[in-house]
Amino acid sequence: MKFVTAKDSGRRFVGLIDESSERVLPLSHALEKMEGKSDLPPTLKECIALGDAFIKKVHKLKDWINSNPEREELYLPLDSVSLGAPIPRPDKNIFCVGKNYAEHAIEMGSKEDIPEHIMVFTKAPTTVIGPDETVLNHKEATTQLDYEGELAVIIGKKGRAISKEDALDYVFGYTIINDVTARDLQARHKQFFLGKSLDATCPMGPWVVHSSAVENPNKLDIRTKVNGEVRQSSNTENFIFSIEEIITVLSKGMTLEPGDIIATGTPAGVGKGFKPPRFLQPGDQVEITVEKIGTLRNSIEE
Repeated sequence: MKFVTAKDSGRRFVGLIDESSERVLPLSHALEKMEGKSDLPPTLKECIALGDAFIKKVHKLKDWINSNPEREELYLPLDSVSLGAPIPRPDKNIFCVGKNYAEHAIEMGSKEDIPEHIMVFTKAPTTVIGPDETVLNHKEATTQLDYEGELAVIIGKKGRAISKEDALDYVFGYTIINDVTARDLQARHKQFFLGKSLDATCPMGPWVVHSSAVENPNKLDIRTKVNGEVRQSSNTENFIFSIEEIITVLSKGMTLEPGDIIATGTPAGVGKGFKPPRFLQPGDQVEITVEKIGTLRNSIEE
């Protein structure tokens, strides 16, 4: 199942993408037709917090529509709506894992830069934008804007001190993030937060794929193109730290909550890794594809 946050005629709704990926079902509206009322909350983040009750309700809706073919009219053409980030305004900073692919650590320094322990930084909630939205170039602040294609984890239930064996049980689903980074700000300030947290530098989407559809998130192809040219191509089996380990480390003394977002790191091939570097330019088109998830596209402000 693929869940979206979308707009139709200015009205925002939580939707379910059908198997063809060409239609979307507005869940609250469909529930009203089925039961005469809807008790679904208005945001995907709040729906996720309902846990299994939300998924059971969605299955019930799908079964009802399948049993009543005339209700297929409740679906909207996907190209008639505007998709936003699945979680447009996270409650917390986005957790980000740094240097989680060995080749990326090497391209950013040397073999000595491959971490022994998970590196974690964050991006501010104001960075988040949706698919096909414009990444601001912030030319007054940076001349070294870079892309980082990443698989992202959406936490589905509250937990602390989560074991590796149980970690994936706490995952609601997966999406894609472009961890756009101002490399010069990173270098100047000797830390990651400023260079990672410029407004509109965290494209997310196009949807959240429920965990039941992803058997092994640690074995997914990932590819980033800039203007059609493949820049990054790898597989999450090359993670240094698996998703299970990331969740365990983050939750050791800190509570993870429904709707929390974890970006799992980027493969080799970022702009800074080229000689000379190939930073993003106004008008560039960035396309990130993750197996079983989909494709996230965005352009850089001209």
